[in-house]
Amino acid sequence: MKYVDEYRDGDTAKHYLAAIKAITTRPWTIMEVCGGQTHAIVRFGIADLLPPAINLVHGPGCPVCVTPLEMIDKAIAISSQPNVIFCSFGDMLRVPGSTQDLQSIRAQGGDVRCVYSPLDCLQIARDNPEKQVVFFAIGFETTAPGNAMLVYRAAEEALNNLSVLVSHVLVPPAIATIMSSSTSSSPSSSTSSSQTPSSQNSSSQAKVHGFLAAGHVCAIMGTQEYIPLAQHHQIPIVITGFEPLDILQGLYMCIKQLESGRCEVENQYVRVVTEQGNLSARELMTRVFRVTSRQWRGIGDIPQSGLSLAHQYASFDAEQRFDIADADIIVKEPPECISGLILQGLKKPKQCTAFGKTCTPERPLGATMVSGEGACAAYYKYTG
Repeated sequence: MKYVDEYRDGDTAKHYLAAIKAITTRPWTIMEVCGGQTHAIVRFGIADLLPPAINLVHGPGCPVCVTPLEMIDKAIAISSQPNVIFCSFGDMLRVPGSTQDLQSIRAQGGDVRCVYSPLDCLQIARDNPEKQVVFFAIGFETTAPGNAMLVYRAAEEALNNLSVLVSHVLVPPAIATIMSSSTSSSPSSSTSSSQTPSSQNSSSQAKVHGFLAAGHVCAIMGTQEYIPLAQHHQIPIVITGFEPLDILQGLYMCIKQLESGRCEVENQYVRVVTEQGNLSARELMTRVFRVTSRQWRGIGDIPQSGLSLAHQYASFDAEQRFDIADADIIVKEPPECISGLILQGLKKPKQCTAFGKTCTPERPLGATMVSGEGACAAYYKYTG
């Protein structure tokens, strides 16, 4: 398959593995940010092929996984109301809330629909003027432009029966939070005893020395916003694609920086990512959304890490329309689920005592097991 097979060539992979082995002289921990990269790493056994000194850990790069439990419960509360058509991407339907999920609401008779594009909601709203149509707008910067276009078009058409439940998050503040709670940016630094931002406390912090950043996010946002992060935290960031050779080349570039003492932003994914990103998409995002603080599931509040509707589009905010913005929603995370630690790179899925036992894709305790980009789902699917 053109543009796929080229990036899965075994001989080229061996070349990169040999090059990585040749330059590695010290132990390094590298975090891939994107869940798509996590699945590729686990599916193709990349971690097992690397030198023992290279430790790959998984970051908060699954938008479904980091959507806070409170927001899932709000979605369930809205979708349970009469005369509501609740629309969402399919991977959100089975994410567990405190007591149930959106799939359960549909089974109980609620009108919960899976859509393939947020713009599908425009026609649903036109066809059902007597009902309130709500779209669950989640994701990183990758999905934000499409969701912004939905709101922009709804405002143009004065579709007053359409609203969005917004839970967008931004990648750079999450990287900054992980680095701020990290014990070191070099293997020789001493261990810190400070608390993690997660509600699931750990006695040890993530020791991340380099990042593989998500190529699709940077296709929208460009590369510039990562430069201050690399400079401030003195850490290399390599923007990487999602195929095996993308990841191996990205790892080689990152390790080469670490071994030479450089801390720069490099772009491995040059076939897609440019320095400026998609200017039209960024302009639309700026028009429709404003930056705000956001809760991340398993991590906690990260300042200026999310998007909410700009004031001129506040009438399309489902939280305000259904008066649940300040609702007293009591969340109940399963105590045995360690997804918050996994999302911070502090633990790996098979270190969870519930993995594959009381937590499976059919009966997930946390979003990392049910999401198509979740780390636990990847380990369960590809390693058993």
